Amino acid sequence: MTILIVCLTPLINYAQSSSNATVQALDDIVAVVNNDVIVRSELNQEIALLLPQLQANGTAAPPRQVLERQVLDRLISKRLQLQRAKTLGIEVTDDMLTEALTNIAARNNLPLEQLRQALENSGIDFDSFREDTRSQIALSQLQAQEVVKNLRVTDAEINRFLAREADTLLTRKEVRLQHILLALPEAPTPAQIHTAEQKAQGLLKRLKTGEDFAKLAVAHSDGYHALEGGDLGWFPMAEVPSLAVDLSRTLKKGEVAPPFRSPSGVHLIKLMDFRGDAPAPMTQTHARHILLRTNELISDADARTRLTHIRTRLINGEDFATLARAHSDDTGSALKGGDLGWVNPGDTVPAFEKSMNALAPNALSEPIKTSFGWHLIQVLERRNQSTAAATLRLKASEAIRARKAEEAIELWRRRLRDEAYLDVRLNHGEDE
Repeated sequence: MTILIVCLTPLINYAQSSSNATVQALDDIVAVVNNDVIVRSELNQEIALLLPQLQANGTAAPPRQVLERQVLDRLISKRLQLQRAKTLGIEVTDDMLTEALTNIAARNNLPLEQLRQALENSGIDFDSFREDTRSQIALSQLQAQEVVKNLRVTDAEINRFLAREADTLLTRKEVRLQHILLALPEAPTPAQIHTAEQKAQGLLKRLKTGEDFAKLAVAHSDGYHALEGGDLGWFPMAEVPSLAVDLSRTLKKGEVAPPFRSPSGVHLIKLMDFRGDAPAPMTQTHARHILLRTNELISDADARTRLTHIRTRLINGEDFATLARAHSDDTGSALKGGDLGWVNPGDTVPAFEKSMNALAPNALSEPIKTSFGWHLIQVLERRNQSTAAATLRLKASEAIRARKAEEAIELWRRRLRDEAYLDVRLNHGEDE
């Protein structure tokens, strides 16, 4: 069941929902977050669930005082984001939640009905997990609406990325590895381990100053291929030795990984070269939409009814562009008649993309809801970006956008915190 927990980790922040803060009147308040509170039981439960995860990953837990502060910071950040999502009217429906849980179960090779039992066997309360998954979806939609949609990638940025890192976009089929082994006995003493690790660090420093890997391998490696300069030859990705599988996927051409231990000793591995293919062709969709946002004056029901009426007008022959200019709340696309241009996979939120992908060219969707509001979508045409150069540029754009998003989201989280009223009351003097 450990594997299941690790697989689920990207979607789970094992925190209780904000409603728990009001349940236990005698529970100490450890932080006030605007008009909400985080209580000691929430913090303790988060820590209790985090410790086994750290242990499973082989990570030593920091001292209790440090751990409490780190976990509380994470809970505060999450609470602030959920408050913001509520202010913007972002809601996760039961249908959206069921779809997400089904996907989680599928990634763990389980039918949905077995997910509850698998989680509970791992000591995770399913209802808490379910509601926390709902929170994580809301946070993802919030970040897309507040941060990601405003990111732009320029041609100059793509050109610089491809000049430096085009290799990272290729699908690796074969790799050629170079290896130095500093052998250890079957039951090494701490002193022997320390000596081997220090020697490996010294060799790594020499490699970074430009010394030849092959010469150092001949002189120092205890590996079978030492006399060949540590050259292990070419491996199909499926046949790479287990200790080098992850490195074969992530190292850049010519890069040497930091030293690491295995039962046979301490290793240095270099990715000499790899062979691969350009990314698979990407399907792009030329689409347009009409967006109605909900607010204090326009409910979900109102927005859906209005769009249903607009859809009827479109079916009866009225011009999409004219109606988009008159009614759409997406001012950027409304000026262009609702035209979104060519849309790449991942450019839009999942609910929008799923509905768009289900449409045939010239087809018109029913009103659909996303974190931005209610949409009518029309697909104008589709195309495959089949040339390697064009596909690489699209992949480069995605990689740059992901990096920008990570940094921008972190700055946005800090801004939320700076603008909030916070009163941290964590008492490290009390016994746990």
